[in-house]
Amino acid sequence: MNIAIIGLGRIGTSFINKIMEYKNKGVHIIVAAEENETEGKKIAVSRGIQIKSCDDITSMGNYIDIIFDLTGNEEVRKSLRNGLQKNKNTHTTVAPETFTYLLWSIMEDKPLPNIHSNKGY
Repeated sequence: MNIAIIGLGRIGTSFINKIMEYKNKGVHIIVAAEENETEGKKIAVSRGIQIKSCDDITSMGNYIDIIFDLTGNEEVRKSLRNGLQKNKNTHTTVAPETFTYLLWSIMEDKPLPNIHSNKGY
């Protein structure tokens, strides 16, 4: 399972650290997007995860199975879906926030904070 993470701020940092624990189970973070210099971005780079733009990620085709948008920004989510449609990518899924919370609750005992933001990517 190849995944992309959009947004490596407070939530994305927690998420990337937790998902990395599942690498040996076939879950691989292939790429991420983050404009700012955050702790999550530093972690991603140190672990060999490529940092790209959202447009670059949506053009990767079937190489990405799931995109986790952790920005909380509806415009980013629309842009991701439009990018997938523009590239005729019917394989990759943008995970709904509810799925992200479900996955987190299975992996972790403490709750994931609310995903909300006004920044764009």
